[in-house]
Amino acid sequence: MKIALDPTPFHHSHSLLEFPRVVADLGYKYMQMTPHADLIPFYNHPKADDELVGHLNKACRDAGIEIASVLPVLRWSGPDEDAREAAVRYWKRAIQITVDLGVSTMNTEFSGRPEKAEESERAFYRSMEELLPIIEREGIDLLIDPHPDDFVEEGLAAIRVIRGLNSKNVGLVYVASHSFHMKDSPLEIMRAAGDKLRLVHVADTMNHHASHGLRYITNPPGNPVRVHQHLKIGAGDVNWDEFFGGLKEIGFLDRDNTVMVSSVFAEDENAEEVSRYQLETMKQYVQKVSV
Repeated sequence: MKIALDPTPFHHSHSLLEFPRVVADLGYKYMQMTPHADLIPFYNHPKADDELVGHLNKACRDAGIEIASVLPVLRWSGPDEDAREAAVRYWKRAIQITVDLGVSTMNTEFSGRPEKAEESERAFYRSMEELLPIIEREGIDLLIDPHPDDFVEEGLAAIRVIRGLNSKNVGLVYVASHSFHMKDSPLEIMRAAGDKLRLVHVADTMNHHASHGLRYITNPPGNPVRVHQHLKIGAGDVNWDEFFGGLKEIGFLDRDNTVMVSSVFAEDENAEEVSRYQLETMKQYVQKVSV
């Protein structure tokens, strides 16, 4: 298993080519490359040319770290056909960038709409008809997160959609801070996913179902929102013993093709301290469940 840092908290203070050194200085050996304006921005065409990709490769070598995964977020399941077709074109370039970075793991979201779930699912499978042959040819491990406010938000439902592709190259992302939106328990999802679960995001969140639904208060009541945070371990309601114990049970911690990512986005002002805390705490939990 690789333990990686998501450098999103440093986007405002560092350039793309500075990320590898930041990650290394914080004690990590791996980085997750999430959407960035200079590489693969949210929802739009990738902006990196071959020269910039080469510079990023060199920056990683110089810092002594590797990119464990590349995370595009594109509207490939959007019910708007023009947007979906564009997203497929963007995906093709994103895959090429990933290959040129020497990375074989990509993780993403379904990126559809919950109010148009049936249309979004059709769009997803339509996009994958074109993209899956490329993904399989390039040997990419494509892992998908059932994100809150998507056409599939529940853990077991996401596994069914993924299983419908009938490809060993496609698997599941489990984001701990989405736990209370996924309906099913973390352990039930992990057991059902098995070796399809190959990447997890480690961040805490509060249980919005707790206190009779009043853990959060939105005004006016009934807003169609999906509230969640990405907090440091211990700052929310996630059961970390269950989370790490489940990963141990399904063999996630012992496989060489799995990635554990620290993805805390709520404390940019303390990003360095929090990143170090996350690394140490993740290692402690891994050791705890492995003895």
